[in-house]
Amino acid sequence: MGEKTVVIPGALSSALRDARHICVLTGAGVSAESGVPTFRDAMEGLWADYDPRKLATPEGFAEDPALVWGWYEWRRKLVRDVEPNPGHTALAELDALASRLTLVTQNVDGLHQRAGSKNVVEFHGNLFVDRCFAEGTVVETVDDGEPPACPSCGGPIRPGVVWFGESIPPDALQMAFAAAETCDVYLSIGTSSEVFPAAGLFDIARSAGATTVEINPNVTEQTAHFDFVLSGKSGRVLPELLDSVFRPNL
Repeated sequence: MGEKTVVIPGALSSALRDARHICVLTGAGVSAESGVPTFRDAMEGLWADYDPRKLATPEGFAEDPALVWGWYEWRRKLVRDVEPNPGHTALAELDALASRLTLVTQNVDGLHQRAGSKNVVEFHGNLFVDRCFAEGTVVETVDDGEPPACPSCGGPIRPGVVWFGESIPPDALQMAFAAAETCDVYLSIGTSSEVFPAAGLFDIARSAGATTVEINPNVTEQTAHFDFVLSGKSGRVLPELLDSVFRPNL
């Protein structure tokens, strides 16, 4: 038997249709449906014996740039081999249908942009954007299996992601907080709601009076506090949500 159809409460449908601004937070669960391993999963197999602090910290990169670069090259290949799933596509469609939508993602794979989402705030950076380790500037590189050198200073180039011990980029933090403060509807999708400051967007939106919605196959620490909870994977729930809200008579 197939999965049950998601029941969309009328009050939620009305809130989404009337929303002037929707803020969405997505987490690893959304990308996992495309086959992108979570950070923990990516530490298995060839990389199971490595300490995450050796692969995802500034100190680990400074100690062995080639090792860290190799791990991220492997992760990039995994992402290149997958496609956006129906959840990504539905969010891109919602972006086009809504008066205004801000999509804040904790994922670094760029799948939201590949699916067509426009206003994406990348909380943790992007696997495919490289930066100078010393200067922090974005640098165009060629993936040839070797850690490249910065054309400006000659120093090593690092993956443009946020590592353990690093702060969220100030621009991303400001845009995310502003979206949570001004949205009418807040959607938390495929995230455990445990990692701050991203998890704090829910409290900001709720305090501002937004209608709050969680979409997740699992119960999280914040589940009981949401106005609406749609249990299931985003690739199933989001297309049904769009059908119910914006195409109810089709």
